Amino acid sequence: MSKYFLSVFLVTVIVALASCGRRKKPVAKESGPVVVDVIVATPRTISNIVEANGTVVANEFVELHPETSGRITYLNVPEGALVQKGTVIARINDADLVAQQEKAKVQLDLAIKTEERLRKLLAINGINQADYDAALNQLQSLRSDVAYYQALIDKTVVKAPFTGVVGLRQVSIGAYVSPANVIASLQTTNTLKIDFTIPEQYNYLVKKGNKVQVAMDATSGKLIGATIIAVEPQANAATRNLVVRVMLPNVTAHPGGFAKVYVDAGSHNKAILVPTNALIPEDKSNQVIVVKNGRASFVNVETGVRQASSVEITSGVNSGDTVVVTGVLFARPNGILKVREIKQPEN
Repeated sequence: MSKYFLSVFLVTVIVALASCGRRKKPVAKESGPVVVDVIVATPRTISNIVEANGTVVANEFVELHPETSGRITYLNVPEGALVQKGTVIARINDADLVAQQEKAKVQLDLAIKTEERLRKLLAINGINQADYDAALNQLQSLRSDVAYYQALIDKTVVKAPFTGVVGLRQVSIGAYVSPANVIASLQTTNTLKIDFTIPEQYNYLVKKGNKVQVAMDATSGKLIGATIIAVEPQANAATRNLVVRVMLPNVTAHPGGFAKVYVDAGSHNKAILVPTNALIPEDKSNQVIVVKNGRASFVNVETGVRQASSVEITSGVNSGDTVVVTGVLFARPNGILKVREIKQPEN
């Protein structure tokens, strides 16, 4: 009997295993539709404004250095005040140079009298030509010495090269300075320039004489018109940007400050705009979700002009396509979508 029961048990196990092998795997049920809002892509007219960061530059700027080494005996640095061109800012001790010049002047007076006397003698053949030429050469040499010492004395005086505002004083009276030391800075503030960089692809927009708009204070929203006066002929090899300079007259600002520059690149009426929240950023590209036959289709797109709340789609979306603008995070590729509302594009 034991063999009989054993055989029945083995047959039962084999049948059970066979039935398990033929059992069908459960099919995952598709999740319910994702509720989304959409817009219909429609070509629109947009204005293309290129924004650039700029730096305020003084129309004239210089650091005042002494041309010679020595002790400062006079210092006139009215910090933050306007000084006229030619105003003496500082004097370096020139006592030794003045003494040498005075000595040369005494020798010069004697040489002048000697030359006059020998010239009269030469006229009556009282001396030979060589003696007179030597006296004349001595006279000219001493005149050069006097002029040379005067040039050295002039180098001990630091003057304002143009009318401008003096910066902060960097030295004190009595200090020993050299040409490496800065006494103060001097710059004009009534006429300012702004230097900004722009991608080389926009070189056609930054021609000399073209107009741009400048915002000195981003919070006020006030725009000031400015004129392009020069463009650096060579682009930066690392960034491929051009440096552009504009003139900004009758504006009060601090040189070195920040400014925002707006360059008008014109407008076109074939731009397709989508809200920025409809864009899905990827590592190498961007995507949007287009509704096709009630399902989500993820499409790679290229972007163009960016505005405050929208972005231009230059390729990947055609006119008439239905683009998902809300519920983007919940949609899955080829997933079922339920359109709740068709929104109107923002103006």
